[in-house]
Amino acid sequence: MKILPALVMLVFGFLMYLLAQFLPVGDFDFFGRRGLALFLFGLAFLVMFLGILQFWSARTTVNPIDLSKTTQLVTKGVFKFSRNPMYLGMLLILLAFGLKLGNAFNTLLAAGFVYYMNHFQIKHEEKALTEMFGKEYKAYCKATRRWF
Repeated sequence: MKILPALVMLVFGFLMYLLAQFLPVGDFDFFGRRGLALFLFGLAFLVMFLGILQFWSARTTVNPIDLSKTTQLVTKGVFKFSRNPMYLGMLLILLAFGLKLGNAFNTLLAAGFVYYMNHFQIKHEEKALTEMFGKEYKAYCKATRRWF
């Protein structure tokens, strides 16, 4: 939990770029690929912006590294649909970038991002939030999916 999730996303994005440049197979194209990539980029930034805005409105931290500054459990708005809208936004950015690059194997790296975030970031956050908010957070987890 010492690595900022945005940095993790950038590392996976760089790996996607390298894979698209040097893997001799996996290229694909279809009608609307660029439009879909732009749509996913836009959706990603909207989801992330709404999540950050809701954290600021609740006067709680957006910093996932230092959860001790968390003051409130946010469950409304975009958090009603995803417990991790910022991470979902990062995943959408990676999927959009993979579409832009046009290599099908980049989906494996996007899946690797999900695995990494689940295992090394989200599980620790969930443990800390359970300790802070107890039954309220457990009920929220039952009602709302981790990603979407």
